[in-house]
Amino acid sequence: MSWLRKTLLSVFHYPVKLLVKDHNIPANVESELGIDRSKPIIYLLPTNSVTDQLALRMCTERLGLPSPTAGIEVAGKHYPGSVFLRKTEPLFAKGASSTDVEAVFSSLFHLHRDHDDVDVQVVPVFVSWGRAPGKGSPNLGDLIAHHASPSWLRKFFIVMFLGRDNFINFSKAVSAREMSTQRGTDESIAHKLIRVARTHFHRKRQSMTGPNLLERQELHNAILGSESVKRAMLEQSNSKKKSKKKQDPRDTAIEYINEIAADYREGLIRFGDRILTRIWNKIYNGISVKHSERIRELAANGHEIIYVPCHRSHMDYMLLTYVIYHEGMVTPHIAAGINLNFWPAGPIFRRSGAFFLRRSFAGNQLYTAVFREYLELLFNKGYSVKYYPEGGRSRTGRLIPPKTGMLAMTMQAVVKGVQRPVSIVPVYIGYENVMEVKSYLSELKGSGKKKESSWQVFSAIRKLRNYGHGYVNFGEPIQLNQFLEQSVPDWRETLPDDGDKKPAWLTPMVNDLAHEVMLRINKNAAINGMALVSLCLLSSKTKTMTEKELMRAMSNYLTLLKSAPYSDDATIPDINAKTMLAETLALKRFDISKDGYGTLVSPLEDAAIYLTYYRNNILHLFALPGVIMSTVFARPGIHRHEVLRLMAAFYPLLQKELFIYMTQDQALSYTDKLITTMLEQRLLTGEDDCLTPPSSSDRNFHSAWLLSRCMQETFQRYAVVLTLIERERVISRSTLERNSRQVAERLSILYGINSPEFYDKNVLSSFISALRENHWLDSAPDGSLKYSEESDALRQDVLSLVWPEITQHLENVDCPE
Repeated sequence: MSWLRKTLLSVFHYPVKLLVKDHNIPANVESELGIDRSKPIIYLLPTNSVTDQLALRMCTERLGLPSPTAGIEVAGKHYPGSVFLRKTEPLFAKGASSTDVEAVFSSLFHLHRDHDDVDVQVVPVFVSWGRAPGKGSPNLGDLIAHHASPSWLRKFFIVMFLGRDNFINFSKAVSAREMSTQRGTDESIAHKLIRVARTHFHRKRQSMTGPNLLERQELHNAILGSESVKRAMLEQSNSKKKSKKKQDPRDTAIEYINEIAADYREGLIRFGDRILTRIWNKIYNGISVKHSERIRELAANGHEIIYVPCHRSHMDYMLLTYVIYHEGMVTPHIAAGINLNFWPAGPIFRRSGAFFLRRSFAGNQLYTAVFREYLELLFNKGYSVKYYPEGGRSRTGRLIPPKTGMLAMTMQAVVKGVQRPVSIVPVYIGYENVMEVKSYLSELKGSGKKKESSWQVFSAIRKLRNYGHGYVNFGEPIQLNQFLEQSVPDWRETLPDDGDKKPAWLTPMVNDLAHEVMLRINKNAAINGMALVSLCLLSSKTKTMTEKELMRAMSNYLTLLKSAPYSDDATIPDINAKTMLAETLALKRFDISKDGYGTLVSPLEDAAIYLTYYRNNILHLFALPGVIMSTVFARPGIHRHEVLRLMAAFYPLLQKELFIYMTQDQALSYTDKLITTMLEQRLLTGEDDCLTPPSSSDRNFHSAWLLSRCMQETFQRYAVVLTLIERERVISRSTLERNSRQVAERLSILYGINSPEFYDKNVLSSFISALRENHWLDSAPDGSLKYSEESDALRQDVLSLVWPEITQHLENVDCPE
């Protein structure tokens, strides 16, 4: 290193330390990127910048990695700790010249050919200051706009104004030894590495800043000039002549564009990051993010990314955007309901990337055409997008059957041709506390949904505190072009001539896609303390447990899921049951009392019903273990093959209701693995495949007993529907749904069932649909449902698992009049 470089590093060390706050991406550099501290490291940066190098040095010191300003010695030869692709841009000239990086790499590869015991890691690092996308026209902001190799004067302003938004984006380490074994001379291999690095850094820049912003006039011209919008305006014009209305359809279309379109401002995103960081630190004890490497890999491969998360709370809008920003990705444009476009939240959301849509487009051809063209424009321009497949927030904590409108428009855009590959990323979002949970219960009981307002938002934020952890898990992406080819191999030959007309295969294919999205969301579930404690307490007969019993049950369930994982993507906190319980009780959402024998834990007064929301977030993980344990407790001594038979009967119904990702064969294989694991844990006992519960004196008995009760309400709901069909023999679907809900409501009152979804019409409707789809019911010529021998056999299996008092009540219940 030259004396001038050393001087500059020393002079700017403290100013950079004062002005810069670095953020490393990814959060866990070593485990995710395969960086080995025991091997020498050379950092590869795009630009020979002193401030970039100092920011990187701050980051590596914090992470415990080698310094980029310290040289390394390999086999007696000295190499710099950092190398650069380009020099900084001269102040009074255009273009940055190249560095001697090619010569350094050539020498390095030659060294590896001569020394078999040497392996230097080359780690590409992209240093970003701010995240501003390009603009269609220049302005004063260009003084600090992002250049590939800014001059020292421009860099001075960048560090001054954007130092707190410094991102150090590490990439996977490249083994110099592996590179040296490739064909070609050392010089040609070095040249290839540099060429690949330039492309890699370009994609890194794009993934963090996104495409150039759309000017308003460009947006209007693109949408108004599309054939579908022109056609819709013409048809509306013709209809208005007949009705003698005077408004110009073009003006109407412009109003729709202004109502829908986002007005993205990167500065507001940076300001929002500051505010949200303060809010999260106040509300949450931490935010857990898993599998984020998936979205970075998609961006690196040039994919158009569409995020499709589950919808638990209004917090989802901010939390997921915040997480994506801190994972080094450009924040997405967000589809938001028009109900959120109220002052002052609406303008803030719009400038944060939200675009607004009405709840229904029915009958408004011009609005539909404008919205579809806007969505396609976002895809074609390279903007990432986020929308919620459920359409609204879940009031029960379960996934809601998906709405397919946005997915259908996305797939239509793919069919018409998007320049880049398009991938959907399912996202699981979970909370230990949801601020709207009380209002959800009121809505489920029949009260109207409150209209959103600024006062409602501010009052909610003011009350937020001590909300535990938040969880964001990115699921396995669905590559839409591949999904289309697999679902409809001959789709190109069957496209209608009219580009706006839906092909016959689109709706069933989109339905399959929507279902697959929901399966992958639940496949990524995150276990948390609040959900697990809620599951245990609600399974207890009195809703009260001793602290020791609760801790033992939680420990048993965590061990079960670790030994027999629900999926490779589902996550469990890396803490033991004792710590998890202590952190959950510290949230002060439970009544904790002491008697002469120890500590008792129960829900707060009249709050047990709220716990169902959190239990339902993870109920699908315990569905199969719950069925196994229910069967063994109901029929002690049952053979393993009989448990598998019952699971084969129940599983299609459970899968439909709870969005469990496994196929029937996978579910039966998982059931067999669960039984083996339960036997090893002593949650089950038995010999020669004859299964029995633990004895009442066994320390694991209580955990097993709780697990046998967690699916009881599901079996009771099944029993209600099947008993009413058996009683009537032939019944219309609407009558069956109505009567089932009335009987279920009555049972909930009589037996203290505290689950709002027990009589929820959507859950009952989903079960009845599953009965028809799996041929447990026959259909009459008029579409009514008919009882059959198959449904009678299913009913007997269900009743064998239901509590005797419930069975007795159902045998004597009269159908509602």
